[in-house]
Amino acid sequence: MYRLIAIDIDDTLMDSQGRITPATRAALAEAAARGIIITLATGRMFASARNVAADLGLDVPLITYQGSLVKHASSGDVLYERTVPPDAAQAVYDHCRQHGLHLQAYVDDRLIVPEDNAKVRAYSANSAVPFEVAADFAAVIRRPQTKLLIIDEPDVLDGLLVHFRRLFGGTVQITKSKPHYLEFTHPEGTKGHALRFLAAHFGIPAEETMAFGDSWNDRDMLEAAGFAVAMGNAVPELKQVADLVAPANDEEGVRRVLERFVLQ
Repeated sequence: MYRLIAIDIDDTLMDSQGRITPATRAALAEAAARGIIITLATGRMFASARNVAADLGLDVPLITYQGSLVKHASSGDVLYERTVPPDAAQAVYDHCRQHGLHLQAYVDDRLIVPEDNAKVRAYSANSAVPFEVAADFAAVIRRPQTKLLIIDEPDVLDGLLVHFRRLFGGTVQITKSKPHYLEFTHPEGTKGHALRFLAAHFGIPAEETMAFGDSWNDRDMLEAAGFAVAMGNAVPELKQVADLVAPANDEEGVRRVLERFVLQ
């Protein structure tokens, strides 16, 4: 029996058009009605994840910012929070400034950037959250960062991933949520850490948890879950650690797995 289910949003719960189908909504509602805790586990900001949760009628703690912030959807109570090490945040900022890379900061659930450009506009539209342009972005970086994110071409980010992992070692969690998003969090700001925390918070054994994901940033969550589900559209690395490869997000993979393993 699975009592806690964590589901990634983009390209997992949502289809390629950013929609959640009526049948999937019905499966989620049925699972919740049976007393199963359904949470969202996403790299998105809390404000963005909360909108999705409200649309689904989920009033639970949400795993956001890759796991750096676990916060209750309605009450706003913070259950778990980790921030990027200050030295690492400064180093990422310095590198981006020197090489003309687009960097986004997340402070107090606000998306802050040094300039208004096409990259942040597209990100803001996709996440349905506003952004702010800071006149003194260097000062913003000196504040506690829930997450930092660089947007660029996949091959550029692959090189940066290697560079920063060599620079920081294990002192920073660095992952890609999408091919063109490179994200930096506290080493304990991961979906896996957050899922384990939430399971302990509710007194649920790990073997009674389930997780769904599609991308590199979902790997540690799937490794932490009692039953790990990679979507059919998932990156190959994630499929290798999954207990089950579900149909793709455009084929209602989440619904099909819920109906087979949870709702029967």
